[in-house]
Amino acid sequence: MSQFKKAIIALAVAGLSWQLIGVEKVALKYPVTKKIDQVDDYFGVKVADPYRWLEDVNAPDTVEWVTAQKKLSESYLAAIPFRTKFRARLTEIINYENYSNAAKEGEYYTFRKNTGLQDQSVVYIQKGLDGEALVLLDPNALSVILTDTTFSKDQKYFGYGVSPGGSDWREYFVIETATGEKLADRIQWAKFSEMSWYKDGFFYSRYDEPKESDMLKAKVEFQKLFYHKLGTPQTEDKLIFSDSHDPELGFSGEVTDNEKFLVISGWVGSANHNFLYYKDLESGSSVIPLVDKPIGQFVFIAEADEGFLIMTDFQAPNFKLILIDPRNPQMENWKTIIPEARDKMDDVSFVGGRLIVSYLKDANSEVFVFDAGGQKLCDLALPGIGTAYGFSGKKEDNEVFYTFTSFTFPPAIYRYLVKENRSELFRKSDVKFDPDKFVTTQVFYESKDKTRIPLFIVHKKGLKLDGENPTLLYGYGGFNAAEQPYFRASLVPLLESGGVYAMACLRGGSEYGEEWHRAAMFEKKQNVFNDFIAAAEYLIGKGYTSIQKLAVHGASNGGLLVAVVINQRPELFQVAFPEVGVLDMLRYHKFTIGWAWAGEYGSSDKPEQFKYLYAYSPLHNIKEGVAYPATLVATADHDDRVFPAHSFKYIATLQEKYRGKSPILLRVETQVGHGTGSTTTKTIEKYTDMYSFMFFNMNIVPEFR
Repeated sequence: MSQFKKAIIALAVAGLSWQLIGVEKVALKYPVTKKIDQVDDYFGVKVADPYRWLEDVNAPDTVEWVTAQKKLSESYLAAIPFRTKFRARLTEIINYENYSNAAKEGEYYTFRKNTGLQDQSVVYIQKGLDGEALVLLDPNALSVILTDTTFSKDQKYFGYGVSPGGSDWREYFVIETATGEKLADRIQWAKFSEMSWYKDGFFYSRYDEPKESDMLKAKVEFQKLFYHKLGTPQTEDKLIFSDSHDPELGFSGEVTDNEKFLVISGWVGSANHNFLYYKDLESGSSVIPLVDKPIGQFVFIAEADEGFLIMTDFQAPNFKLILIDPRNPQMENWKTIIPEARDKMDDVSFVGGRLIVSYLKDANSEVFVFDAGGQKLCDLALPGIGTAYGFSGKKEDNEVFYTFTSFTFPPAIYRYLVKENRSELFRKSDVKFDPDKFVTTQVFYESKDKTRIPLFIVHKKGLKLDGENPTLLYGYGGFNAAEQPYFRASLVPLLESGGVYAMACLRGGSEYGEEWHRAAMFEKKQNVFNDFIAAAEYLIGKGYTSIQKLAVHGASNGGLLVAVVINQRPELFQVAFPEVGVLDMLRYHKFTIGWAWAGEYGSSDKPEQFKYLYAYSPLHNIKEGVAYPATLVATADHDDRVFPAHSFKYIATLQEKYRGKSPILLRVETQVGHGTGSTTTKTIEKYTDMYSFMFFNMNIVPEFR
């Protein structure tokens, strides 16, 4: 008897409505989901919302419904015969010593290390390059989710943030670097914030304390910038900057290396502009505006010669580096240090008196070194084609660390000696697989409007282009975020099983600057859906895969992407994974930080924007009686960025209207937020379920070789 027939029997034994007819499958019996009489009027258009009650995620009815959905999904997944095989191989491949986040902090060197299956990486510190590496902070022992970390300017203190249950809320704590002793200081209700040290305290951003019942649901508004002095209670923290009139304006502060200035960025949701202010910390001046109009993006890089180095897309869609003199901040006094180039300027660091500038060339990294005046000195040679990041250091240092990685190149940390223009290996990961067995190619295909789109394709060498290869196509396409080559150990079992991984660099990202981003915003959002559909058609047309062997995956804005394309072209895909997706485009702005995305999507509160949002909103465009792909919708119980009700309402509607044989299931992760809290254990569980679901619904038994 085949494994598939055994699986069908196992599913029947588990109480699921499947029948053994060869390998034919009969639709699952889904939990009953009640409907209510809720209809909203959008400018004369009546829109039903019968599952509105699922927005009350803490209500007993919702909890009962989620429990029933989880039970169904877990029973289905548990019956897949090769699920344990995927879990075993994922556990084996992820169990490797890996390093990240290396930096020089005064006389110390610090980095994070995971011995393999630790749920979180441990922070280590050592004196000098040859010193003994000692544990500074082990979040596994504290049973918390470690987020950001930072040292005080004199390295006396080490601050760290933790996330309660994986949500976006942060708590900050401090330990003494030399002794590891934890201080009594505790900061609560920080969100979308970082710690920036100044003398014996730090700046941070927070919101007012929410009601406990609304902590993961309610809108967050009126962010404020505070200063906390060590040894004092949070109630005595000094308010530095706020705006009592605009609830959507947020603030973040960064202290210059010399501790002379505090540079404040004022942001408005996902709008593609921000404001800049500064405060002279030596004189104790009031906050003074540098850029007080919404004319572009302005990213503070460093202080140089009493001026501020700023990376901006103002009159430069691919970004340029300018110098603003705070004493003469008028636009006519701005000085261009490095002009806009053909490729997008992605990041700048000021280290050792030199500017290390990273560019994106077709989504791959290129790095060049300039002097402080903007004269190019040399190229920084990278180990290959891929992604380089890090380069965070101080302008007086002569060394800086960066990480290089690619799809089949595990992350390696390099120490770069600035004046010598020389890189040396500092730490590397030792993964139990042979990268020489795999190949990565980058191709370019045409979207519907003939726009040229980059596509990375990864697979085993010698792959036959016969249309029989299980393929996972990933995309995001939004919020000015570039998709670049990164190593993911979780991909190895897919590739070893003869699978193909494809990643499309869609419009809406930052791969080619702000114009590329704007080409898929607001009413142009359909462009990104067309780009993704064209990627699928390219893979099928070139013989990499077929409709019966193609799966699509995306998370957050990418979850929206996947849900839209399976609405628009359900016949094109066999399997779909919309993860933590924005799926109700008419109400997304009413929860948590959702209002901030109106600068990307638009808002249903505006008549013209309502029209195009309603036209593609996944929840509102599910078709009656259509044969959708096998779909595993994923969300998390502590996701306070994309509220879980998006996924609840979407899966309820899909289960109601769909009449085919493919499974339509909901996977709910616990103690995880919008990615935060996804430990090593949970990563293994997630990809075990994804690959099992994918291969089973493609009628493929995986063989790792």
